Amino acid sequence: MSDRPILLAAGGTGGHLFPASSLAQELQRRGYAVELATDMRAEKYGGDFPARAIHRIPSATLTSPSPIAVAATFSRLGIGYAGALRMLLRLRPQAVIGFGGYPTLPPIIAARTLRIPTAIHEQNAVMGRANRLLARFVDQIALSFMPTKLLAPEAQARARLTGIPVRDAVLKFRDVPYAAPDPTSRLLLLVFGGSQGARFFSEALPPALERLPDEMRERLTIVQQAREEDLAALREAYARGKIAAHLAPFFRDLPERIATAQLVIARAGASTVAELTAIGRPCLLVPLPHALDNDQLENATRLQEVGGGWCVRQSELSTERLAELLQGLLSSPERLADAAKKAHGMATVDAVKRLADLVDELVKSKE
Repeated sequence: MSDRPILLAAGGTGGHLFPASSLAQELQRRGYAVELATDMRAEKYGGDFPARAIHRIPSATLTSPSPIAVAATFSRLGIGYAGALRMLLRLRPQAVIGFGGYPTLPPIIAARTLRIPTAIHEQNAVMGRANRLLARFVDQIALSFMPTKLLAPEAQARARLTGIPVRDAVLKFRDVPYAAPDPTSRLLLLVFGGSQGARFFSEALPPALERLPDEMRERLTIVQQAREEDLAALREAYARGKIAAHLAPFFRDLPERIATAQLVIARAGASTVAELTAIGRPCLLVPLPHALDNDQLENATRLQEVGGGWCVRQSELSTERLAELLQGLLSSPERLADAAKKAHGMATVDAVKRLADLVDELVKSKE
């Protein structure tokens, strides 16, 4: 193993860190040392990240077009760039691979300054803002969907389809068969929404589930991710509806819970879609309505087009419609089994190998 690592750079959310974690595992199997550059948000998702070291780089996200906000953001990114330069001069990485989010800007641009090979990976069906900025600088661009919206024409020649790499913890459930519900079995419904999406599900699901027929409600067990501040009210709502529920703010064993579910309700982040298709489970996807560039809507639409799930806009999901959808799906094992099969077939199971091959090529090109 070379002492010079591959540096992965990722924003500090699960959507960026999970595919980076998958690549880290594969690179280590190939004999590379791996280190991670991220931001402070990674404490929740990256505590067990498979890296030799984790570096926190000062960063900021552009959230307002006001001159003051723009100036503050670029000032913070400038501080991050200076810190990234010092880090790269010390580490001398063989390559720097970005996974999106503004924290990737300082390490990638610093690597470009030092002529270190670079690549970015785009998880969504729409090119993210940070990756759009970086696409003009990097040597290679890895895509999860073809075509990917908002990828500049001049960057197409450096782009290739790899798919979304998923963690070993997900792939271990790849061959677990889907168990469609029968008329007497428990109905296991899994619900998760990420930090930005969980509140809507906490408010929308209890009244919708109360509208289900008594016989269906008695068979139902719901496993749901909810914000800490919503747990007490949600627990009380399910108790009133006599619905068995297991609630938590975060599930570290989420892949196993996906594998045991008969239906999943979730947002449509790229990593969510990748894990649902890798395991092969039917899903009702409700894209985050305020997601930048409607990337979640694009992700969910691609899955719906192949028949692997159902996409419904949040603005169209009244209590009555949600109840109707759930009753129809949970009483149709054939539809659920067919969606599970089609979702399973959509997965790019060798995505992590393709992405690691790209890293190998970058390293060899420098040599």
